[in-house]
Amino acid sequence: MKNPTHTFGVARVGTVALLLAATTALVAATPAAANGRVSDCLDPHTPLSVEENRLSFTLPDNDNPAVLQSKPFAQQMVEGGGLQDFRPQLVRRLCQTTTAGTAMMLVKQEGEQLWQAAVRRAQHKGKVNGSLPYSDDRPLYWTRLQSTAAIRQWKPRFDLPPASRATLITAFDRASRGMFDIDFPAGRSVVRVITSGFDPYTLDGGPAGTAPGATGNNIRHGNPSGATALSIDGTTYQTKDGRTAYIQAYTLPVNYTEFKAGYLEDTVGPFMRPGPRQVDASITVSQAVGSEFWLEQWNGRYHGTYPGNDKSLPCPIVNGVPQLAVNNHGCNSTVVQRWGGPSTFSLTNPPQWTSATLPMAEMIKADTGRSVPRPPGDTWPDTSVAFGVIWHTSYDEFPDCTSPARVTRNNPPPVAFPPPTAPIPPDPGSCSYNGGGGNYLSNESAYRNTLLRDRMGLRIPAGHIHTPDMQHFETPYNPSDATFDAWRQAIAAQTRNLIHAVADSVD
Repeated sequence: MKNPTHTFGVARVGTVALLLAATTALVAATPAAANGRVSDCLDPHTPLSVEENRLSFTLPDNDNPAVLQSKPFAQQMVEGGGLQDFRPQLVRRLCQTTTAGTAMMLVKQEGEQLWQAAVRRAQHKGKVNGSLPYSDDRPLYWTRLQSTAAIRQWKPRFDLPPASRATLITAFDRASRGMFDIDFPAGRSVVRVITSGFDPYTLDGGPAGTAPGATGNNIRHGNPSGATALSIDGTTYQTKDGRTAYIQAYTLPVNYTEFKAGYLEDTVGPFMRPGPRQVDASITVSQAVGSEFWLEQWNGRYHGTYPGNDKSLPCPIVNGVPQLAVNNHGCNSTVVQRWGGPSTFSLTNPPQWTSATLPMAEMIKADTGRSVPRPPGDTWPDTSVAFGVIWHTSYDEFPDCTSPARVTRNNPPPVAFPPPTAPIPPDPGSCSYNGGGGNYLSNESAYRNTLLRDRMGLRIPAGHIHTPDMQHFETPYNPSDATFDAWRQAIAAQTRNLIHAVADSVD
């Protein structure tokens, strides 16, 4: 996930009215509403989160941008994924819940069911419901937000303090990301691989036509890393030496808040501990730009110059100048301490840089794009493959941590592998500004994952894959089309091939 550079929009006129209308329609569609239980159980006036407020955002009509489409974009995604019954079922069960303990069991169960439904759809298991292509990652994201909005607006029959409600929302959120259903078999004859994806992001902004209250077309964005996670979760792969690789996936939010809370560490940490089910490789994946994959080498601790989906922004650029991280912990990722760490560094001041241990040569040599159809508009010059794969060694550092002067290294990274000259590593004592993938949340996922590897003292393959950019549409405002789907399917297919190449390399 390369740093976004577009202008982030704000909620437009009519958002509140549209949101209340959408909420009312959803409540009315719930069977229990007929006897009043649901209408008594939800408070549509309870404020929603920044992300949930986008549930009402509506695109202009593609043929006449002066009028709105007939439904909010989120509802089109939910129905297009065949998930329109999920939120009503959750609301109905919430309304029947009488204790906090039962509520916790319910939200975890419902969250896991949502994740599993999205995985089944992405892997084309059984009938594919809805009009969107089976590979589309967006229905999961928008159904999750409908569901967390319902939990937020739920009026239980018992006292539920704000902190307890937040815990319920977090439990549902994590369960619906596949974070609770990860499991691996024991044994030396198997390879255990864990991999991540991300939510859609940069959802604000973009052309909005002239329709009053219309949202910009960036809301259509999906994320190929999330699509890959859904398509590969729970699958197996026969490695070149005859072992069976078991691959488990999860998705991450595009928010600094949840990263700081330990979403990644609490998901991966249990499987980096010693034991018969310890992972053999841990890979994070996100979206970048262009028509090439980047295999990131160096990840930086610095973060936060661009806002997340919840508009959180821990380290804004001031007067065009990046802030220093010295004595300014908003600009440095802080890690949760509950997973321990080595004596070689302090968890209150972890290293500025981490390094990938992915098998770069093997991943590039595997020719992972050879069998993947090229999508329309692909610009990679070798037309015999879908996308290029590059060892991405560039980064930006503050050589003097107390000075705003920055230096860029290894830019641009050479396309040839091995490169004609060895890349320059970060200077000892320098402070990070950009890792190979910038200082947004993709870099943060890479940093936390590889730091966790180091904290656990492991020597397993771990690192980050940046995919090409998927946002290629044929029209300004249609929610989906064949070109957009072709890019998603091609990127996901080659990403799976790269993950398989990592499994092939495990000793």
